[in-house]
Amino acid sequence: MTQPIKPMNIFKRSLHTAMVLAALLAITSLHGIALAADAVLEVANGTQVQKFTREELLKNPGLRTIEIKHDSAYGRTMSYQAVPFAALLPQVQKMLSVQFTALDGFVANIPGPLLASNAQAWLAIEPADGKWPAVKAGEAATAGPFYLVWLSPEKAGISNEQWPYQIARIAEAQPLESRHAQLLPKTAADSIEQRGLKVFVTNCAVCHKMNGGGDAAIGPDLNKPYNPTEYFQEAYLRKLIREPASVRTWKQSAMPGFSERVLPEPELNELIAYLKQMAKQR
Repeated sequence: MTQPIKPMNIFKRSLHTAMVLAALLAITSLHGIALAADAVLEVANGTQVQKFTREELLKNPGLRTIEIKHDSAYGRTMSYQAVPFAALLPQVQKMLSVQFTALDGFVANIPGPLLASNAQAWLAIEPADGKWPAVKAGEAATAGPFYLVWLSPEKAGISNEQWPYQIARIAEAQPLESRHAQLLPKTAADSIEQRGLKVFVTNCAVCHKMNGGGDAAIGPDLNKPYNPTEYFQEAYLRKLIREPASVRTWKQSAMPGFSERVLPEPELNELIAYLKQMAKQR
């Protein structure tokens, strides 16, 4: 016959369960700390793939402390320990494009000559014992562990979307539009739509696909099943691009606004012309 469980046994079992849970929580926390300390950056150059730990990069002979006056992620002056980007890819000047893949799926494709230009690209490294501030209020995520920053972005018209952070992988790649022909507008080479393609690749393709083509998938495809020019009046589409929260907002919204300083009006016109053309090429 089954014996009833005595109150003291219940207490002992409860205590044992609590101790086991506490131990598991401690192990999980320590594991998380270890993961943070062991951040690794993968760098692919053709068939050669290298992996650098945070500690290795912080020991790079080119490491410097730099000050970024108008930091894209934080919107203020920031100081970083960083290495010149060319220290990672010495042949970057000869590369058509370099792909940056972030932990959240953001993917930026930046021309190699731009990374070698007088805008001065650096890779900032977040020390394990000196975490940077959170990118968004109320959230824990920082721009680390690795962040592409520019000392003189104004010298080459660097866009906000060309400051990828939380970088996990850097790789030489063919330009996005060369790898995904479905992005190409069927218009003359010198048309406004072709200029709009360049605006799309720089500012939109970091999160969105077009006709199923692209590297990123944080946001929806901008032509399937419908193009935004088909379900937004143009005035509201412009407002959405400039200030998304002025049109619609929700807690998980990740789309940034593109001010006129970031996206001049002529470039916005080019982007909308491109979107309208692509609505015809679904």
